[in-house]
Amino acid sequence: MAERRRNANDGRPDERRDARPAPGESVRRGAGEGDAGADVGEDVARLWAEVVATARRTVADGLVVGTSGNVSARLGDLVLVTPSGVPYDRLTPADLTGVDLTGRQVLGTLVPTSELPMHLAVYRATDARAVVHTHAVHATAVSTLVPELPLVHYMAAALGGPVRVAPYAPYGTDELAGNMLRALAGRSGCLLRNHGTVTYGATLDQAYDRTAQLEWMCRLWLTASSVPGLAPTLLTEAQVAEVGERLKGYGQRR
Repeated sequence: MAERRRNANDGRPDERRDARPAPGESVRRGAGEGDAGADVGEDVARLWAEVVATARRTVADGLVVGTSGNVSARLGDLVLVTPSGVPYDRLTPADLTGVDLTGRQVLGTLVPTSELPMHLAVYRATDARAVVHTHAVHATAVSTLVPELPLVHYMAAALGGPVRVAPYAPYGTDELAGNMLRALAGRSGCLLRNHGTVTYGATLDQAYDRTAQLEWMCRLWLTASSVPGLAPTLLTEAQVAEVGERLKGYGQRR
């Protein structure tokens, strides 16, 4: 059953004040329990649909099992985030869940993801507009083996350079959020030891693509390292930095 936030004093649903909208936005919480998606404004509703679609994509692409990952996106001072313990294929517009940058719930009645401290830490410290956290198999395996993903491919440049592994801490804790921020310094993605991945971007698509790229690089390194008697050749940080400069001009001009 989906979790719903309760008032600690009497067990009733905790009524929250409306979210403070960014300029030009209309955000209003539903009037009653189960009405969280009502009249929230087109921008918020559209972004929530993208959050849900991205979360479902992590399952479809094998990056998470069940509800093990989480996804969020920022709009002004509002952060929309997947709720705790709810299968993504069951999420609807009425399940919209939002908090402010302090973690105070301002939209919805479902309890936000237990990894909320990690998501909020990224938004407070960077210019991120979307965060994706997964338990991808190959990336998690690599997190148990090395302090940094070896430079087996130049696409490490897309994440800002060598991908670090944040020291282990229990999930959902401020300690984990702090470890993650240190590993993310100068990067847009990192590994969490014995846990998974975190990536962020200017859009949900960008954050997701970085997650998929990180998982692919981890799989590549594990595959190359598994050949008996041989070791993969690695790139230098200078070579990866050169690619980083080239990537700035990559893609179509509009």
